Formats: sequence, structure tokens, C-alpha cells
Amino acid sequence: QLQLVESGGGLVQPGGSLRLSCAASGFRLDYYAVGWFRQAPGKEPEGVSCISRGGGINYLDSVKGRFTISRDNAKNTVYLQMNSLKPEDTDVYYCAADPSYVCPESFIYWGQGTQVTVSS
Repeated sequence: QLQLVESGGGLVQPGGSLRLSCAASGFRLDYYAVGWFRQAPGKEPEGVSCISRGGGINYLDSVKGRFTISRDNAKNTVYLQMNSLKPEDTDVYYCAADPSYVCPESFIYWGQGTQVTVSS
């Protein structure tokens, strides 16, 4: 079975930091493009960042300079380091994986999400 499990979400004050983890089981994550998405109630989901099989990285403009995506192949995990968090970053964050070499528009495997809340 192929699974993705997100962790690391929680409540943080504006300006604080969180590190989200996306751990894979049943397959080698280094052979997949991995994306982070977020969705707030009443809003369309948006892509936050993606790292391709070849190491290419994309970021949503509003998170550039604040968020960093990375891989730890030994742990079969992809991370999203989130610094200088803002209230508008509040969302459920999902990771997704796809065997495409480059980051695709549609991902096959999705995690269940982790809540990030940025508030005083």
C-alpha cells in the first residue's frame, strides 16, 4: 500500500516557524515529484511548493523567501520549512506525490492533511 502522512502542523504566533513533514510508506519518495498544497474553507486549493525528481523547485510567489522545500531520502521524507508565518498562511496543508519526472498539474497520491493556524 502507498501512503503519505503529513505531520508538524499546529498553532503558532505570527512571525513564528513550523516544519511540516511528508513521510512516505510503500514506495520510494525520491522517485516521485512531491508537492505541498494548502486549502482554506471556501477557497480553492493552491500549490505552495513542489520539488521534482530532478531537483527542480517551485514556490508560490507569496511564500518565496519564507518557505523552503527539501528532501531527506534516507528518511523517505519531504519537508516544508515555514518561517515568518503570517495569519494568511492559515490552512490545511497537504502533500502529494506523482511519478512524473517534473512537477505535474495532477498528483496521484495524497496525504490526509495537517492543520496550520497562525494567530496571536
